[in-house]
Amino acid sequence: MARGRQGWTGGAHRGPAGPLGALSLAALAEDIQINRQGTGPSLGQPPQESESPAEPVTAPRMESLEPDTATGVLRNEPHSPKASDPEPQPWEPEQHPQCLLVPGSLADFAVQTVVCLEDAGISGTQALAFSLSSALDAQGGELPEKVREVVQGLHGQMTQLLEGRPRRVALRALCSLAAEHTSEVVQTLLSHSLPCDSAAAELWRGLSRNQRVNGLVLVHLLQEVKGPPQIQDPSPSSSPGLSPQLVKPQAQALAATRALGEMLAVSGCVAATRGFYPQVLIALVTQLHQLAWCAHSPQVQVKVRGPPPNHASCAVEALKALLNGDGGRMVVTCMEQSGGWRRLIGSRTHLEGVLLLASALVAHADHHLRGLFADLLPRLQSADKARRLTAMAFFTGLLQSQPTARLLRDEAIVQRLTAWQVDPEPTVRWLGLLGLGHLALNRRKARHVGTLLRALLGALGEADTRLVGAALGALRRLLVRPMAQAHVSAQCTSLGWRLRPLLDHDQDSVRASAIGLLGTLVGRCSPRRARAVRELVLGSLVTLLLRLQDPSLDAAESAEWTLARCDRFLGWRLLEEISAMVHYDSPEALSRTCRRLAQWYPGRASDFLSQAQGYLKSSQVPIRRVSAMFIGFLIHHMDPDCVSPGLVDSLLHDLGEMQWDAELCIRDVSHITMHQVRLVCRDQDSPRRGSFSPWKLLCCWGHRQDQEIPVYEDSPFKPKSRAALWGCGGPS
Repeated sequence: MARGRQGWTGGAHRGPAGPLGALSLAALAEDIQINRQGTGPSLGQPPQESESPAEPVTAPRMESLEPDTATGVLRNEPHSPKASDPEPQPWEPEQHPQCLLVPGSLADFAVQTVVCLEDAGISGTQALAFSLSSALDAQGGELPEKVREVVQGLHGQMTQLLEGRPRRVALRALCSLAAEHTSEVVQTLLSHSLPCDSAAAELWRGLSRNQRVNGLVLVHLLQEVKGPPQIQDPSPSSSPGLSPQLVKPQAQALAATRALGEMLAVSGCVAATRGFYPQVLIALVTQLHQLAWCAHSPQVQVKVRGPPPNHASCAVEALKALLNGDGGRMVVTCMEQSGGWRRLIGSRTHLEGVLLLASALVAHADHHLRGLFADLLPRLQSADKARRLTAMAFFTGLLQSQPTARLLRDEAIVQRLTAWQVDPEPTVRWLGLLGLGHLALNRRKARHVGTLLRALLGALGEADTRLVGAALGALRRLLVRPMAQAHVSAQCTSLGWRLRPLLDHDQDSVRASAIGLLGTLVGRCSPRRARAVRELVLGSLVTLLLRLQDPSLDAAESAEWTLARCDRFLGWRLLEEISAMVHYDSPEALSRTCRRLAQWYPGRASDFLSQAQGYLKSSQVPIRRVSAMFIGFLIHHMDPDCVSPGLVDSLLHDLGEMQWDAELCIRDVSHITMHQVRLVCRDQDSPRRGSFSPWKLLCCWGHRQDQEIPVYEDSPFKPKSRAALWGCGGPS
């Protein structure tokens, strides 16, 4: 009788009547060994040596696959013996192109085994591993190659099997083979997983549902995802090209990542990762780091057939499945709300995504923190840059958990983080500063405040904005600790003068953080340092007043908050004026403030004018406008004798250049301020400048009273309000 389906059934003729069960299948495998080696061992025993030649193997009993006349679908039809059936003939191997096999009939035997087990039920699965192993041994040659032939045959015919029991039996056959030869099965299926076709995806899911083999398969996939160190230095100079030896492991890791995603998506599979859950999590995040860099490095990209797959999305989905399967739905939700998944796949934001993931794990999945911490420590010294930086980011984020931070000695953590500050890589120094900030919140690390403070002060002079922002954030956390007040007071002067240049930083976030940190410093210093704090406040006063009109809303609010702390410290009672300037841009409030400053600090009036003059050339239009207004009001209220002629000439020169400004409001303000400066020049050149007399003093006072206060037009800029950002505008 002809074969039921080309490439799937193994023999050309039928054997004895009726389907084979598990025992018949085991006996068939044993008979193969007997025929090959010439002896007849009992079932389950190893074969003995024999000198008799092997006899031809007859084909096992098969069910015919006949097509339905109505639908054309192949169906299993039991065969009844007839008198006309010929005698069994020796089974000759046949080549099957669908399985892509070399001539050998080994895949045919595996398919016969699957069909025989269709009626054998679950009990037949126990005999399947022994049967296939016996057949593989009987074929001779290298065993791994024979296993790959069997898996190739199952994969090639998976799409042609009917839904239901035939596919379930085929998956049981694969699982039984994977229990004995896990590495060969995994390696064979990985060759069909980039891109992952439907047959390979179903086979991976079948392995995932089998609790006896899913753990073994996951361990092998984890090793493939880790792979050997590949990317030592992602700089074009040190890595001009990628050798073919590195392309293959990279492609193998991508295929393993896709396979992990298919397996972890099956409910209950995550339970098989109990012993190595942290390793899977770290491996997937590290794989995302490598993919993020490879996306911007064409020489490292792996070429696959078909449309370019989104490997990063597959890794993210695998990571989500891992977290959801372990009850970490809140971690996934937090990452979605904070944009953590988007940051993880970005080449420049990957480490920020790792930090967000670590924070979410600390908040909602702390039962894995100890395992993560233990697995991270060896990776901190890895030669692979992607692995090392990912481990450093995880280590930094986990320091937010105080129980986790207690796993290491305080000195060891502080020494490690301070050592990162001298690393030539800016990213490493940035992670170290973030770690110092997390460490500042730990009460048990109070004795290391001096070390932390010195390290953070040194980072304020960095050119990288990320480093400066991280240092400011860590200093703010350190200043609010009550136990750190003594150390902060000792470093008050040094910290204050290091903050002065940052008040005018180009980055809005850095500028706002520095202004807010100055206010915190004013409120946290001890009374014994009152003189140093007073000098610091007066040296920054003009900057704070002008920053009330900062285009950055955060910087303007930080300036308002800091001025309120300064008002409380020095007893100015100018809160009403400060609030009017920041919220309404009131010229009257600025005039009253300048009059108070001229009365309280007449000796510093020239310094105030010099500081304001530096902002006349600011790139921000509101700052240029308010600096010119400040000069006009202050020079109107102060004594002309307190202004040096050189300063007056310099002011007139800068204000004259502002007459050519592109903004009309700047030209109008500078014109009014120039008039006030010229009045000061006239007063300085008047004949009253000579010996002192009460009459001259009275005339001077009357002359100053006759001068009108400069009047400036309302600001053309809209008042700042959070309501516009929240979408809570007024009623229409």
